[in-house]
Amino acid sequence: MLMKMLMTTVVTGSSIFSVVLSVLITDKNCDEAVLGFEYSFEDKMSVRRKFIDIGANLADPVFHGFYHQSAKPKHPPDLKHVLTRAFNNGLTRIIITGTSLESSKTAIEIAKTDERLFATVGVHPTHCKEFCENDPDEYTESLKELIRNNSDKVVAFGEFGLDYDRLEFCPAEIQKKYFLHQLNISKEFNLPLFLHMRACDEDFIQYLENEDGNIRGVVHSFDGDVNALNRLLKIGLHIGINGCSMKKDDNLSVIKQIPKDKLLIETDSPWCDIRPSHASFTHVKTTFPSVKREKWNENSMVKSRNEPCNIVQVLEVIAAIREEDPDELAKQIHENTEILFFNSK
Repeated sequence: MLMKMLMTTVVTGSSIFSVVLSVLITDKNCDEAVLGFEYSFEDKMSVRRKFIDIGANLADPVFHGFYHQSAKPKHPPDLKHVLTRAFNNGLTRIIITGTSLESSKTAIEIAKTDERLFATVGVHPTHCKEFCENDPDEYTESLKELIRNNSDKVVAFGEFGLDYDRLEFCPAEIQKKYFLHQLNISKEFNLPLFLHMRACDEDFIQYLENEDGNIRGVVHSFDGDVNALNRLLKIGLHIGINGCSMKKDDNLSVIKQIPKDKLLIETDSPWCDIRPSHASFTHVKTTFPSVKREKWNENSMVKSRNEPCNIVQVLEVIAAIREEDPDELAKQIHENTEILFFNSK
């Protein structure tokens, strides 16, 4: 038997490891080799980076293999593998986004499966017609009951707001009516707001500026300009950044100006992955194996389907463009998130 010792360096998102590879070859003509790994590593970080994904749409059917309303799944349900990848890569908590009454229920049910999972309850602007399609009072009361009955898991009210990019799903007037309606509902609960603002900056911000006092919460997936940023900060809000927030150079310039104590990060999985066409892409250092959905396996991500483990990429981009130490920035962002969503937990 021949043993060949190889020395290599493996770079991960949080550490650099020196790895001794012991290749055991039973016969020089043997077609197979057995690889054994002995880890002797020195972690370059005194404390492993910790992340909280403030917005992951884990109730989406893609995590059960259904894409684009397909009748048959493309692969087995794999949420447990998605969560394993997340928790193995520094995620300490994940907040699952509720975007309607039904998806909020599903988000809570998923959250109940693990002490590190939590949920939001609210109605996304593109789903606001659901208030009209049902009895608005009954629909509203159902939202309230969901929050009251799951106070251990619900950490924010939302996702709600305005979205003028997708008016084909819900007209602006209905969106505005139920944005204000949900703002009023939220006052009954001591929860931060999880807000959506897309192509509607002036209307959205004016509604919030008309509210009394500062507002506790986050504008997630922020892609506004400096003026919008400054007005939201004046209201008292945090700013959530994901891949969709960093598509253009102008976006990156705005992100540089977010105060460190108001900065939060997210993936918005399964959407908002950082792509080669984005201005942010050149700053990404960490990647994970991925395959097409037709070649799914439990150890790989699905191409173009974002996952919470990719939150490290969001951190890497922000740290690079702001010229900040990524470990220190991660620590600050984690602290910001704990204070906003879990301070009373």
